[in-house]
Amino acid sequence: MRRKVVIALGGNALGNTPSEQLELIKKTAKNIVDVIEDGYDVVITHGNGPQVGMINLAMEVSHEEANTPDMPFAECGAMSQGYIGYHLQQSIQKELLKRNMRKNCITVITQVLVDDKDEAFKNPTKPIGSFYTKEEADQITKEKGYVFKEDAGRGYRRVVASPNPVKIIENKVIKDLVDKRNIVIAAGGGGIPIVKKRNGYQGVDAVIDKDKTSAKLAIDLNADIFLILTAVEKVSINFGKENEQKLDLLTVKQAKDYMKSDEFKKGSMLPKIEACIDYVTHKKDGQAIITSLSKLKDALLGRTGTIIVRKGE
Repeated sequence: MRRKVVIALGGNALGNTPSEQLELIKKTAKNIVDVIEDGYDVVITHGNGPQVGMINLAMEVSHEEANTPDMPFAECGAMSQGYIGYHLQQSIQKELLKRNMRKNCITVITQVLVDDKDEAFKNPTKPIGSFYTKEEADQITKEKGYVFKEDAGRGYRRVVASPNPVKIIENKVIKDLVDKRNIVIAAGGGGIPIVKKRNGYQGVDAVIDKDKTSAKLAIDLNADIFLILTAVEKVSINFGKENEQKLDLLTVKQAKDYMKSDEFKKGSMLPKIEACIDYVTHKKDGQAIITSLSKLKDALLGRTGTIIVRKGE
């Protein structure tokens, strides 16, 4: 029986420039096609932190120096989905061709509904774009109403909200494509955040957590496995300390206990653990795995990675 897996790639694993990204994605494509060759139906999600920042900065500079139209942040997110998806499609298609495998690969530009009353909009925390002095930030706030926060002594950066995903608008299209055995790339960067208005949907200045949206997509698709690829082979407690311990298995209860004791950091492992908990809570017989790209196939075979299960919740 074929198994369905949602694979979440980190944006930082994709590189910071087009040439660097294309080179890195060649390796990514090889690992993904290995899994497809083993009979899995694959849906790929990805981060877009460096990429959307690069696009947003380019648009800001162009607007300021060449008087081009100001580009809303939601549109920058859409651009990043197309740009990253194009590179992933191209590299996966080349790898399929090498192996004489006949499969289609497509990117779905994905909108994700958020609640405009989400508390995150009252406290924007997600930094985007370039650094400014306090005076420059104050001037931009006066002109555009943006919110700025000091970022680790490096200057002031615009911050936007990071609301929770409510609904993936294109989930039925994605499901149809997967059911027909296509390789689907979707929900890039957590999806393009939109809110519902009287006359339809409208994009908002926000960044949805990629792992949360990926977990929601895995739940919607009734995926058998939700796999998050990151920089480490296994999740650890006491990370970076002499008593660091790598974890093979993690129950929901254990994960919540470790979260209470601040074992997982907000900007690093915490959102990944939270996403895995969400998935296995909804998909009782599902399996969530966190591992590195190079260990993707081994993790699916149960040889490595950290497996998160519902048992013991």
